[in-house]
Amino acid sequence: MNKDATDHSKKPLLVSGTGPLAAGITVCLLQAGHPVAHCTTDPAADGETIANLQQAHAKHGGAERSGQKLTLGGLPEKSSGYAAAIIAAPECLATKRSRIAELEAWLPQEAIIAVNTECIALSRLQEGAGHPARIIGANWAEPAHTTQFLEMIVNTACKEACAHAFRDMAVGWGKDPYVVPGDEGIRSRMMSAMAREAFFLVSNGYASVEDIDRACRNDAGYYLPFAGNFRYMDLMGPYAYGLVMEDLNPGLDRSEGPPAWMDELLHQGHTGMDAGKGFYDYGEGEAEKWASVFNRFSYRIRQLMHRYPFGDNEKTEP
Repeated sequence: MNKDATDHSKKPLLVSGTGPLAAGITVCLLQAGHPVAHCTTDPAADGETIANLQQAHAKHGGAERSGQKLTLGGLPEKSSGYAAAIIAAPECLATKRSRIAELEAWLPQEAIIAVNTECIALSRLQEGAGHPARIIGANWAEPAHTTQFLEMIVNTACKEACAHAFRDMAVGWGKDPYVVPGDEGIRSRMMSAMAREAFFLVSNGYASVEDIDRACRNDAGYYLPFAGNFRYMDLMGPYAYGLVMEDLNPGLDRSEGPPAWMDELLHQGHTGMDAGKGFYDYGEGEAEKWASVFNRFSYRIRQLMHRYPFGDNEKTEP
């Protein structure tokens, strides 16, 4: 780690957002030893979520780092010393621009602003900003405090030093970051392509929702934590995949939007576990049970992945 990264690792960070993703990011930064200001519209709810995540980390992930400092509420009075602000906002251009403008008026000029963006081009978020060169894209995966995922989006308007500094910090947070040189990330594109084909198969009677989940969990879910797509094809032999794709690719779905039955599902308020209905039905207490099980699983799969580190053959167990 270079000198700049070491200096940044001692500085406070700000997280702007409300809900589980923002809370998970805050816990991730606290675990790495940063003082963190969590700027939220619901301090009580986010405070409870952060406390629960910290307790889970102490139980499953090891002892918590001493000397942690967390402040909850609005923007602190003073912004001096803050190395970066991380935005976790809904996928709405106006909301994200508003958060950026608020932070630009508060932060020191040299501080980095990292904003999550799944489908909005980074250049659109930079438009009208006072210092667009310090605004980068940063996408997280939940639980943000256990997963190694961090996607950075860095276009030509970004200052190279900002991108390097944020990446160095991310490594210190236990992340395995990758940088996309452009306006849009790759994670959401790959996930959307798989989801679109899954919808197509269900809509046309090739498979049920349960069949799709079993196929994903028991095949791709089995090898992806170990290798990733391209390493796995190398392991199995790319030639066979090339032959299959010649016949298969012309028949893949090319729909430009979700199927009508998914629109209807959302219209009826079937928005997932918290609502009691999504693609599956959930009884009373099931959402909490699934969340608890997922939390335990996230630590166990992380520990397993650390035993088989990506691209590090010398440390991989036989």
